[in-house]
Amino acid sequence: MDRLPKIALPTVVVIILVFILISKSAINIGAGEAGVLWKRFSGGVVTDQPPLGEGFHLVAPWNRVYIYEVRRQEVFEKMKVLSSNGLDIQLDASAWYMPKYGELGQLHQQIGEGYLDRILLPTIRSAARSVVGRYTPEQLYSSKRDAIQAEIFEETKKIVEGQHIVLDEILVRDVTLPPTIKEAIERKLKQEQESLEYEFRLVTAEKEAERQRIEAQGKADANKILSASLTDKILQDKGIEATLKLSQSPNAKVVVVGSGDDGLPLILGNN
Repeated sequence: MDRLPKIALPTVVVIILVFILISKSAINIGAGEAGVLWKRFSGGVVTDQPPLGEGFHLVAPWNRVYIYEVRRQEVFEKMKVLSSNGLDIQLDASAWYMPKYGELGQLHQQIGEGYLDRILLPTIRSAARSVVGRYTPEQLYSSKRDAIQAEIFEETKKIVEGQHIVLDEILVRDVTLPPTIKEAIERKLKQEQESLEYEFRLVTAEKEAERQRIEAQGKADANKILSASLTDKILQDKGIEATLKLSQSPNAKVVVVGSGDDGLPLILGNN
């Protein structure tokens, strides 16, 4: 019994050391994350093997694991840029990005955990300044936003292509112009819209007038054809036919007296 305390103390010390060792060696990598292993005595960052995946891992306590999020992420950026005529433009944009999973070791070794601030954001700003500088404020405000967005994306993608980063999309969310410039552009756009509406009304009125001219010409041509086909004999036959129908009316007594100047009977009657 006297020896028990002497044995228990070293046992407790060993247990504590083992616990500390395990706590230093145990690495838990969460969902959507991956780990880059750094070996202190074996060449530093491991780049020739895939990164550590999700779950529980045991590593030597003298090594380290750097954890990266490998899901698609979004970063927002507000930038002051200049238009082609030197006016200040504020651009609100966002980028969808992620590290290349298979190249996570190279990314950590060459750039590090701050790759967003070191590579991606400066590249987006540079591309935005270059692209916006090709356009006037009016183009930025109205018709060229989609083109600007596509050009910023393409220029940024070219630069980050070899930097172990995947760039999915760049979205231009808002373009803010100086108030005086914005008001002037809105007035000009309003005037252009009113001019287009006036031209539309003129074209509509001209088409309606043309339709009426065509319709009147058609009626005139029809009357000419009809007049040419009505001979005296036809008119006389039509008159006789109408006289016979009138004489058969039950509401009148008809007396035929002589004939008219055109050879048609005269009908006199009373009710």
